[in-house]
Amino acid sequence: MSKENRDSWGSRAQFILAAIGSAVGLGNAWRFPGLAAKHGGGAFLMVYLLAMLMIGIPFLMMEISIGRKMHRGVPGAFRAIKKSTEPVGWFAVSNAFVISVYYAVVFAWVIMMAFASYKFAGLTGDSAAASGIWADMIKTTGTTSGYGTISFPVLGCLVIAWILIYACIRNGAGTVGKVVKYTVFLPVICLIILCIKGMLMPGAMTGLTKFFVPDFSSLSSADIWIDAIGQVFYSLSIMMAIMVAYGSFLNEDSNIAMDAMIIAFSDFAISVLSGIVLFTTMSGTGQLDNMSSSGIATAFIIYPQSIVLLTNNGIANAIFAFVFYFCLCTLAIDSAFSIIEGVSTAVSDKFHLSHKKTTLALCIVASILSLWFVTGAGLAWLDIVDNWCNAYSLILVGILEAVTIGWLFDPKKVLKEVNRNTKSFKMPAWWFVTSIKVFAPITLTGFFIWNIVSLFRAGGIYGASDGYSLASNIIGGWVILILCFFSGFIVKGIEKSLEKKGFEPDDDVWEDTAE
Repeated sequence: MSKENRDSWGSRAQFILAAIGSAVGLGNAWRFPGLAAKHGGGAFLMVYLLAMLMIGIPFLMMEISIGRKMHRGVPGAFRAIKKSTEPVGWFAVSNAFVISVYYAVVFAWVIMMAFASYKFAGLTGDSAAASGIWADMIKTTGTTSGYGTISFPVLGCLVIAWILIYACIRNGAGTVGKVVKYTVFLPVICLIILCIKGMLMPGAMTGLTKFFVPDFSSLSSADIWIDAIGQVFYSLSIMMAIMVAYGSFLNEDSNIAMDAMIIAFSDFAISVLSGIVLFTTMSGTGQLDNMSSSGIATAFIIYPQSIVLLTNNGIANAIFAFVFYFCLCTLAIDSAFSIIEGVSTAVSDKFHLSHKKTTLALCIVASILSLWFVTGAGLAWLDIVDNWCNAYSLILVGILEAVTIGWLFDPKKVLKEVNRNTKSFKMPAWWFVTSIKVFAPITLTGFFIWNIVSLFRAGGIYGASDGYSLASNIIGGWVILILCFFSGFIVKGIEKSLEKKGFEPDDDVWEDTAE
């Protein structure tokens, strides 16, 4: 797709809503509150906000601006910056593709629970039964064995999930721009409804106190800093090929500095709103001490226990259950289709393919691969793959991106793109350059080393530290990480083969914009 014929956002609002929709996902609704409960409430909020300011916002601006500058997905943008760094972009793309495969299954679980909301009507006061609804429906063995068992409810909802994902991005930015007008505001409306209910419950103030009042003793733990930084990366959709792709559809007169601030703080605000919902509801139902840093456990096991204790009316509880899971559906779909959009943009740009056909092909391939997680062993495999993609691959992508822009290129040139059209707010060089060149690579490298050392210390030299077998960690962890890391070199081999048949790769280079 040439730059001249490239899709573009219909308006500034469409881009901002699409980016917010991508950034605001299931992690905001369930993982953010869980981590706050784990790390001293307000103390985690403070560290998260600091990490967002120091790393998250500069990275967000960086990715959007290089996408707009080159009008290419992340591999093409990095190729233009320095040809030898194109594999960094493919590392991000391939890791994002793996995430899309299992994220669609989580989306399917949420859809399934929305359909199953009626079950809560007959379980008033029965927390034990409510906590088992999800596990019974997915038919999990809890181990990496049990391939002969398939959950047909999950399978049916997975088909729905992939149809929705493709429908939302089939025409690229044009379709996405129309969809996000609804999918961004619907979850906010749902969260406000749940927030009002939570605030009216007895014990709500206890929950709010635990959420907002800092436990400063938590700041001495390295875990709070690691979890906060990790949540920032995942929550803002950076280092996942998404924001570069979305930036590539921007018009030249876009105000990246201001738009990125709006996106980041909107994401944070919705995370806080989700925290209020969870903390007040769990406190009002006597479940506050049961909150988990595991998002899946919170949404599908712990929160259902609270739903059946919300009122003495089963129908009302079922309605609140539907509102909650419908809210999660609207949060999940934006993030799910944005990941595929990032991958599709990179592939179609690289090989000069039809964006629509590329998107369809990727959805078909990813949907077939996602069947791996529909079996009885699916939950365990999802846990393994998710951990490796986020704790290792995603962080390594961040390190390589920071080194590429901060040391192999000139971050001041990128900053010039960030501030090109802004008047009311300009990103300061001391903030942007210091983050990209110093703070981000040092922090991320420390984070990565900490994770590797913790892995080996707990599980021996091969790193099987999560209770799963060594073979499972090698297949779901090391093999996938290595394939993602070397994906760029595989693409390079394909490119050379195609060149012999007349294929001409793009050779765009970064040219400074005239003052």
